[in-house]
Amino acid sequence: MLGRRQLAFEYRARSTDETTRRTVSPQRITHYRDNWYLDAWDHEREGLRSFSVDRIARARALDEAAIDVDEGELDRHLGGGYGIFSGEPKGVATILFSARAARWVADEHWHSQQQGRHLADGRYELKVPYSAPRELLMDVLHYGSDAEIVEPKSLREQARTLLELALSNYGR
Repeated sequence: MLGRRQLAFEYRARSTDETTRRTVSPQRITHYRDNWYLDAWDHEREGLRSFSVDRIARARALDEAAIDVDEGELDRHLGGGYGIFSGEPKGVATILFSARAARWVADEHWHSQQQGRHLADGRYELKVPYSAPRELLMDVLHYGSDAEIVEPKSLREQARTLLELALSNYGR
């Protein structure tokens, strides 16, 4: 990365377990939730991507110079949505937390552009932008009955579906 050269490697995606060959221009290394990620310009996909370093294999530096992406564009694209998933935010999630959970959630940093407020009944309302729902859903569902996604309706329905699938694991 410091040599500003393109990098070629094999990448095995966690979500599909598919291995692909990538040629990228490395931009920066990011540490997030005990994992290291390579933020890079992906030449085949012509876009910015984040790669989990532990999923990269057979990496080799190429002779071609890396292209540089403006730091502002990196932040907008890779830091706009919730969590590690990149992209411009597709929406803002409104989540209500119980009074019991409010004591912890109010002190947590979920996103640089989050908005939170204590409600008169002791609950806490949190609004966070997101681009991909997967990580946000995982974090909200972690709170179980102490959290409720209010908006958008599509995210609320995804949470409901996940909870129904989880319940089906336990039979009737």
